[in-house]
Amino acid sequence: MPRTALLVSAVLCTALLSPAASHAADDPAPTPVDRFEGEVPFASRPAEGVFTWGGDTDDPPALRLTAAPDAPEGAKVLTGTCDISGYGGFTHDYAAAGPARDWSAHKGIRFWWDGRDNGRKIAFEIKDGGANGEASELWTTSFTDDFTGWKRIEIPFTDFTYRTDYQPVGGIDHVLGLTRMWGYAVTLPAGVKGTFAMDDVELYGRADQSLRASVTTGSAVLPVKEGGTATVEVGVATTGAAPIDEPVTVTYETTATGTATPGRDYTPVSGTLTFPAGTASGTTQALRVPTLKDRTAESAETIPLKLTVTGAKAPTETPQVVIDAHGLPYLDSGLPVKKRVADLLSRMSPAEKAGQMTQAERGALTDQGDIATYALGSLLSGGGSTPTPNTPEGWAKMIDAFQLRAQATRFQIPLVYGVDAVHGHNNLVGATIMPHNIGIGATRDPRLAQRTGAVTAAEVRATGIPWDFAPCLCVSRDERWGRSYESFGEDPALVKSMETIIQGLQGRADGRDLSRDDKVLATAKHFVGDGGTEYGSSTTGTYKIDQGVTKVTRQQLEAVHLAPYRTAVDRGIGTVMPSYSSLDILGDGQGPVKMHARADMINGVLKDRMGFDGFLISDWAAIDQLPGDYASDVRTSVNAGLDMIMVPYAYKDFTTTLVDEVKAGRVSEQRIDDAVFRILTQKFGLGLFEHPYADTAGAARIGSRAHRVLARQAAAESQVLLKNTGGLLPLKKNQKVYAAGSNADDIGTQAGGWTVTWQGSSGNITPGTTILEGMRKAGGDVTYSKDASAPLTGYDAGVVVVGETPYAEGVGDVGNGHDLRLSAADQATVDKVCAAMKCAVLIVSGRPQLIGDRLGTIDALVASWLPGTEGDGVADVLYGRRPFTGQLPVTWPKSEAQLPINVGDSSYDPQFPYGWGLTTLTKVPHGAEATLRALAAAATATEKAGADEAGRALVTRARLIVQGRIGQEITPSVAKPFADADHLLLTGRYGEAVRKLLEAYRAA
Repeated sequence: MPRTALLVSAVLCTALLSPAASHAADDPAPTPVDRFEGEVPFASRPAEGVFTWGGDTDDPPALRLTAAPDAPEGAKVLTGTCDISGYGGFTHDYAAAGPARDWSAHKGIRFWWDGRDNGRKIAFEIKDGGANGEASELWTTSFTDDFTGWKRIEIPFTDFTYRTDYQPVGGIDHVLGLTRMWGYAVTLPAGVKGTFAMDDVELYGRADQSLRASVTTGSAVLPVKEGGTATVEVGVATTGAAPIDEPVTVTYETTATGTATPGRDYTPVSGTLTFPAGTASGTTQALRVPTLKDRTAESAETIPLKLTVTGAKAPTETPQVVIDAHGLPYLDSGLPVKKRVADLLSRMSPAEKAGQMTQAERGALTDQGDIATYALGSLLSGGGSTPTPNTPEGWAKMIDAFQLRAQATRFQIPLVYGVDAVHGHNNLVGATIMPHNIGIGATRDPRLAQRTGAVTAAEVRATGIPWDFAPCLCVSRDERWGRSYESFGEDPALVKSMETIIQGLQGRADGRDLSRDDKVLATAKHFVGDGGTEYGSSTTGTYKIDQGVTKVTRQQLEAVHLAPYRTAVDRGIGTVMPSYSSLDILGDGQGPVKMHARADMINGVLKDRMGFDGFLISDWAAIDQLPGDYASDVRTSVNAGLDMIMVPYAYKDFTTTLVDEVKAGRVSEQRIDDAVFRILTQKFGLGLFEHPYADTAGAARIGSRAHRVLARQAAAESQVLLKNTGGLLPLKKNQKVYAAGSNADDIGTQAGGWTVTWQGSSGNITPGTTILEGMRKAGGDVTYSKDASAPLTGYDAGVVVVGETPYAEGVGDVGNGHDLRLSAADQATVDKVCAAMKCAVLIVSGRPQLIGDRLGTIDALVASWLPGTEGDGVADVLYGRRPFTGQLPVTWPKSEAQLPINVGDSSYDPQFPYGWGLTTLTKVPHGAEATLRALAAAATATEKAGADEAGRALVTRARLIVQGRIGQEITPSVAKPFADADHLLLTGRYGEAVRKLLEAYRAA
């Protein structure tokens, strides 16, 4: 699912700012921020400077310092030209390595603007708190360019509001502290081509207490059991934590505007709290609201408070007391889930049902109160949408705050929060990052797959998240796809065998383990055929294959792409996500139809034929890709069988539209009730009604040694030894090793996409061990030169670690800025090292790389895939602590012209066949035709006896014998039966698998 960064909006609201009057005589002197005389350079982080940005290459404005005789201050002004179609502007950041600035002594910020009288709003924002200017909290306002010539714009700090449409860090404390400021930014209006000019940005005026002091209430929602007393903590806080200079009073009273009745449900209260001058910042006082018990079963009821503040800023939101729902059948944990769901569903309004079917991105909330206003059923964090700080505690605190908002709804239905934890809790810095699925497929180890899922689930749930958008059950049929690494492999039989990960995530298939503090609701994605899209068929931006069209016969659809979903349903998968892609079943007369609209597949096949009883969640804004207007998108997707829609920004429009469609009869009430029944069933199964808040008991295990030991094992088992001339591997500790390559010492690159951010990134982005560090920890005598520029003489062996840089989804499609060849720098490094010494080349990548033109100069070749944070695992096989045992989960092609190439193709001539994988076991089996015939007979016997483990061992022995015979002479007559044998093994046909290997042996 795409997790694009939240874009800077070009449309912001606030009123026209009036020109400033001269400052009072006792005001401090203005403090310059930018005079534009050259004192601040055009530069970007980490240095202090002014820099531009925009939505695409054309959007950033062009800036320069221009001498101007009419400059309001000094001799020069900042001028620029712009022609913005999306968004664009410029920023002045203070140096990231230097201290933040204290602006708290001033009333506001002002500057001169050369008006063009175009009537457009220009956004101005300031940067508060955080680590630096690009990891700060953003506060915004705007002014209107409806004048001509120079005009001074004065903006009091009280006019700035917290940005809700975009926060690079997801919010710090939502308080404009002014003591740690990092600069400002200007967002220019889109659709206006022309010039602009600005001069003399400075801080002005004297701050008064009403700006520096704020009244706080701790929580906006205060649930209390019927008959209990709610305690509201009211405090005073000041910028810089200084005592208040003047008294602050808070007059309070309960109001009758809520759903609770005064005198019957609660005792009305009123009064005044006074904080005298000199009161320390952080001081609190309490007011109490008693509720009354009437022995009647009721839904939740609200008691709003009215606060009148003098001497300080009032809270941005006044709190409300909520008397908890009580006595209703759906709250009785002793009743069967179906009865609880039926009772709750019978009480809900159409708007509440629509809310349950809505999932919004956390950063898109206009206000956290919208969770209750729109009765939202779910929130998610897109890739890189994280709290600040990005710690387990930060996640739990954030999600608990969201869950608290849901307690203000009538029935207090908890949210179900979701994330893409596709190879560990990958959004969380410090989490254990597993190999991506393609590496897990290479292990051929279902037990290990289940254990990696269990670690992921435990780390995710310990941060308060009960739902994971994983695993991807795509059958990847073309390595040009940017999501190839999210697949376990190209063979549906391999994908099915790895679905043990579902039990690792969810527990037992009947769902009884979902409420545990170490299990999560899993998601099978992307239904159906996402791995089979045709190259060049995508119409999404510059994508080439992702989100394109899958053209198959019905037989191919069933055998290749649907097969893993049958297994997932049998394993009790809780949710399913349809694909962005279109499905074109040849001969059915429909042509390509977006999967989010295919009722025949969602309702007909998945729900009816397969008996899936969980719920369908759409992909990120995927219904927007359907033809027609928004109302059509909503009804088409819901009628097709979608139960919850990931909007992710349009939650207000979606809920309103869905209710309207039901009223108009275009979506039936029965369809809505079915969707909400499915959603609520999973919420009850997760135990959210009894325990909506984060259970952080397992947080200490996040990134723990035990979890990393398992990830290390997974990394080791995922390594596939493709070539090993002269037994170069394993290395010996007494050898002098020359290590080189772009991916040898880069934790971000070896983790790949979907790590901390959506696309991932190179660099030291999360704790872990790089491959180079692992080699050194293994005791090797290792010298490292990234580009092989250090002297190359005197070494026993070279290890060159090269490959891809991180990407995700269609951004990584071949032809969209990516290809399957090593970069020129990587090629040069391989050539240098392998010309000077015996060399092993490790390819860290999400898919095979075309290396055939260099294969003759390489002594050992390893497909390392994307091993995650535990580079020790790679070092373990390099130095023989563990043997190489991995096998190719996909075919390794000779050229891009061969693509797509897959096991079972009638014409099959790869560089390395599917299932290929040499070993460094100390005792490699030997034998000839007679041995293989005997193994075939024994394998057939185990098959009949149902002795699967013994049957697999026999086939593995036969494969190793055959690989020893083949060496590097892999011809089509060898490759095809060899690959077919691995498919047969995975389908339990052990005797036939050995006979295919015998065929390959004879052809070698």
